[in-house]
Amino acid sequence: MRSDLVFGALTHVKNRYELCQLASKATRKLHKPNTRLQDTTNEVLDRFKDTTPLGETSEVPVHKVEVQERRAA
Repeated sequence: MRSDLVFGALTHVKNRYELCQLASKATRKLHKPNTRLQDTTNEVLDRFKDTTPLGETSEVPVHKVEVQERRAA
């Protein structure tokens, strides 16, 4: 059902309005002629649900080590 796709996609998007804006833009870009628009929309929502956002990475953060400044004696 589409509601399951919407709730799954909301895990990566802040609010429903932003999800609607992103989904409509992606649907326009990915839609192929002679296919149903509903199927393309469902595919877009499924992709939102399965992918990780660009801002988030699964890498472990690297901590920077402070280097002390050397002074002349």
